[in-house]
Amino acid sequence: MRNQTSSRRAAALACLAAGLLLAGCASELQTYSSPQHQTLHLQANELAQGGLAFLTPSTVTGQEEDKQSLAYVFAATLKLQRPEIRFDALPQTIGAVNRAGLAEAYRRMYHEYRDTGVFDAAVLKQVGQAAGVRYLVQLKLASMEQGARGRFSLLGLSLLNTQYANMRVFFQIWDSRDGSIAWEGIDEVSMAFDTGQERRVTFRRIAERAAQDLIASLP
Repeated sequence: MRNQTSSRRAAALACLAAGLLLAGCASELQTYSSPQHQTLHLQANELAQGGLAFLTPSTVTGQEEDKQSLAYVFAATLKLQRPEIRFDALPQTIGAVNRAGLAEAYRRMYHEYRDTGVFDAAVLKQVGQAAGVRYLVQLKLASMEQGARGRFSLLGLSLLNTQYANMRVFFQIWDSRDGSIAWEGIDEVSMAFDTGQERRVTFRRIAERAAQDLIASLP
């Protein structure tokens, strides 16, 4: 009887040790992305010559707080990957719009875009002139999902789980001179890793990958 008790105790300790080991481990981050783009009339060097400015991104319901973060990540990535391009980040664009007295026209243009997918050409031209650029960037966060799935449990406790995140984002460059779309792209990014710790795939990390993919495709 004593030997059986000792064996059960040893087995329980072994399981506990294995569980603690799993809890402290994390696998490599697995990433999949599928960027696509089309050039409508944007030529090489035109972005560097004309400059660009970021407009307020649009997003699906429930992700409104991520709009500024998305614009920030794309602007930071653009600065690193294409330093020859002069651009205004979102705060600079909004400041220029306000100083030019275009706040109400900008708000109306933005809401109409959400319903129609079209920017008013006259207002777009005014925004470009206020920012001192030819091209305007419109980002749309079409979907964003973050979560965890259990992979290993011991005595009813989840010790190893898969943290994941999925994002789909659109990137459009508008020509403020004539109100046309000069270039557009879309990227769908999925990230996941196994961990026993309180870690997650952050919004910034997955947004950075989308930004890297799409900016690398620019002329």
